Amino acid sequence: MHDDYELIEQDEQEKSKSQIKREFAELQKLGEKLVALKPAQIPDFSFSTVILDALDEYTRIKNRTAQQRHIRRIGKLLADENVAAIRDKLERLSANHPEEKRRIKRLEMWRDKLISDGDIALNELVSSCPETDRNYLRQLVRAAQKEMRSEKASATPKKIFAYLKTLDI
Repeated sequence: MHDDYELIEQDEQEKSKSQIKREFAELQKLGEKLVALKPAQIPDFSFSTVILDALDEYTRIKNRTAQQRHIRRIGKLLADENVAAIRDKLERLSANHPEEKRRIKRLEMWRDKLISDGDIALNELVSSCPETDRNYLRQLVRAAQKEMRSEKASATPKKIFAYLKTLDI
């Protein structure tokens, strides 16, 4: 009689086949989000080398069917990772997260300040963020200022913003 109760408890603890499939589908969706990340964002995650290799390998695959098959592989590999931490970091990286919105506002403020104040703002930025490439940013700022004076539509402010996104501001 006691053995029957243990079997019932064991069955309740085991996952159903449908539950396993649902969890695997969630891991595949997570894998799809990970392969969509920019290469610069991947080091933010603390993946095992197996996952890093799989994500790198995905970028070399051109065939759509092979890509889907590889995403399934990444999903299987993610089962061994801390999925909750990965989801949390992906959420923080999404543009809808309040922290990311504040960061974007701060970057836009720096971009506008650099274009309007020039070298003064550039010196202030370099003092707060020493890894800044002063010469490259100065070239972009001067090009943006020149285009503002000539009232041309320009992609330079976007380039400044893209460069600022790479910095830890």
